[in-house]
Amino acid sequence: MTRQPLENDAVPPAGIPGLRGSDHIGFTVPDMEEAHDFLTRILGCVHVYTLGPYPTGTEIAARLDIGQETLMEQIRFYRCRTGVNFEVFQYADPGQRTDPPRNSDVGGHHVAFYVDDLDAAVLWLRENGVEVLAGPNVSSGPSEGQRWIYFRAPWGMYFELVSFPGGKAYEREAETLLWDCRAPQD
Repeated sequence: MTRQPLENDAVPPAGIPGLRGSDHIGFTVPDMEEAHDFLTRILGCVHVYTLGPYPTGTEIAARLDIGQETLMEQIRFYRCRTGVNFEVFQYADPGQRTDPPRNSDVGGHHVAFYVDDLDAAVLWLRENGVEVLAGPNVSSGPSEGQRWIYFRAPWGMYFELVSFPGGKAYEREAETLLWDCRAPQD
């Protein structure tokens, strides 16, 4: 389905001037090598480059809202097909919390990926030892036409697979469509 024009594409939308879209999603992991294996072998992301370590101190603490004694050991950047890049951090921090948030916690989150064949993708995850939550699940209401399932990275972060090969119900009457990786140019 072709993207419907946003309200008036000739008039800039409200919000941050010049904002075009998402560049990356950043998250922290406890073990960079474990994360690298998961991101490349399981998700199929490509490692692009690495930075770090960065010195501790007041300057970096002020930039990132971290403790002055926190060492940013490494950052790795990954490209994951169309629509998302990951910036992955590993810190050494004596006060670091290690329990990831649940979806219902403030700051809870997940990253969703579109797949063409949800059942084949779920089977592949399970065969590769990935923790898959209950489902696949069927959406209703405006999301009718979509099936989805959550899975978890070894460090506890939630990911989701979604599939809606025939589109979603809301698209039939919507003036604005959500961005769709099946047609990234729209």
